[in-house]
Amino acid sequence: MSDAPILFTRAGGIAEVTLNRPEKRNALNPEMIVRLARAWEEIGDDSGIRVALLRASGDKTFCAGADLGRLTPLLTRARPAEDEWDEAMLADPKILNRAMLRGTGFFTPVIGAMRGGIVAGGMELALACDLRVVAEDSTLGLLEVQRGLIPAAGGVARVSRQIASAMAAEVLLVGDTISAAEALRIGLVNRVVPADQVDTTARSLAERMARNSPLAMRKAKQAMVESSGRSIADAFAIEDDCIKVLLRSNDAREGSKAFIEKRAPNFTGT
Repeated sequence: MSDAPILFTRAGGIAEVTLNRPEKRNALNPEMIVRLARAWEEIGDDSGIRVALLRASGDKTFCAGADLGRLTPLLTRARPAEDEWDEAMLADPKILNRAMLRGTGFFTPVIGAMRGGIVAGGMELALACDLRVVAEDSTLGLLEVQRGLIPAAGGVARVSRQIASAMAAEVLLVGDTISAAEALRIGLVNRVVPADQVDTTARSLAERMARNSPLAMRKAKQAMVESSGRSIADAFAIEDDCIKVLLRSNDAREGSKAFIEKRAPNFTGT
């Protein structure tokens, strides 16, 4: 395995992004942020990628959040840039947003495969995933209020939209971790499985989704994202815009034809 802190591969319509710094609990340093942003950009620009799988090396921690010894001092200018990754971060104020998928134009589905602790910025990355598979012994939490901060890399905005408001308030304002079982109960994750089944379960979902129309999945995600918090009339209008694109697509024609011919469709994403 490469010693790069972010591994990125793609095959069979599935992109795999791996946090690869287990000795540091996969804490996000400047190099990881820059490499993550670049990986998501490549995935978003590649119509051949149907689904992305986000995972991490090691069993103890999916991601402990920011590397407080490297990332925070750089962003606060407490230390100067020391390498190309530091310089890339300082040169692009929006790169952290892109690394954490805070842009509103990324519509490739993302599945999170997570073991161990999922906290702080790691939890914010988890919330950026569309589907989440976690280990039975995982713990999840947004701990920032205990340190005088808020989870401002997407945590507040996402958790408050993804689960009931009372539960979101507890996660945000108490700041304690919760068990995987509790996360499943409140609808924060999709699957809870033994740790040794996390990757295979997530990959099975990815392979199933890779058989779908990539254009249809992106448009479905776009409609969900863009209609969140909007009036029902605005949400219907967004649906209408998305289905108009799909009805003119080769994938829609192929889907209907394959159904009539009783065969598996050959979607191209066009």
